Amino acid sequence: LFSHQNELFFNMFDHPMPRAFQNRFSTQYRCYSVSMLAGPNDRSDVEKGGKIIMPPSALDQLSRLNITYPMLFKLTNKNSDRMTHCGVLEFVADEGICYLPHWMMQNLLLEEGGLVQVESVNLMVATYSKFQPQSPDFLDITNPKAVLENALRNFACLTTGDVIAINYNEKIYELRVMETKPDKAVSIIECDMNVDFDAPLGYKEPERPTQHHEEPAEEESDPSNYEMDIGFRAFTGSGNRLDGKKKGIEPSPAPIGPSDIKRGIPNYDFKIGKITFIRNSRPQPRKTEEDDSVSSFIAFSGEGQSLRKKGRKP
Repeated sequence: LFSHQNELFFNMFDHPMPRAFQNRFSTQYRCYSVSMLAGPNDRSDVEKGGKIIMPPSALDQLSRLNITYPMLFKLTNKNSDRMTHCGVLEFVADEGICYLPHWMMQNLLLEEGGLVQVESVNLMVATYSKFQPQSPDFLDITNPKAVLENALRNFACLTTGDVIAINYNEKIYELRVMETKPDKAVSIIECDMNVDFDAPLGYKEPERPTQHHEEPAEEESDPSNYEMDIGFRAFTGSGNRLDGKKKGIEPSPAPIGPSDIKRGIPNYDFKIGKITFIRNSRPQPRKTEEDDSVSSFIAFSGEGQSLRKKGRKP
């Protein structure tokens, strides 16, 4: 009986543990922003990506498990029921502490020193993602896709609903992850992913000036407006005569009647095969009475002078 009990006891510990339990890493840490990380080195690079800093004990524990690489983690704030996903950058934090980017703490609704649950996960590789800039200022960037592609190199995964922050040209731009495929949380390490953008939050399309074509057409088709708008008329200025006379030099343009066609308006009475020449010349008035000074003028009617006197013989 004793040997049988010992056999059962040893068999219980010799039985292999389930693989899911072997691969699972789950623990709680106090989380702080990267600005609280002690040390002479500036770790602002952590704020530009989606990776966290964990303590060395986490590396020791993960190395004992059959963890798939790259190591990805699910962060959960059990108090607010908010969760996100991230990668790990280094294992240099103090024991029991992890350091998160500020935008990640905002998504999780975590304060400095709050508790966060860290679990190892396996995510599918991303094929598609859609982002919505949280400010119209993002449109000022010349090539937004190139800027986003360069910024996502510091990220390990994306979670639908997160608001990530990227730093470009000394300015922080926030983008909401609207959609990811093939799952709501995907890995973006060494993947070929299509990127799309929604209209920025608060963006308004510029208003195009409305063009009213009907009203001017009605005004132009009204012949009563022809007299009000004479427009350009050639040869309407005054002139000067070489003989000093004043006849016919006063400007008197002929009035335009409704029958005259205004420039720019088509001739709706046009018939194929007929050419119409439009002139605004006035008819010549009939000669009734001429001015006395004009009628008395006869060319070459003056008296001449001769060098020879009449009656003198040569």
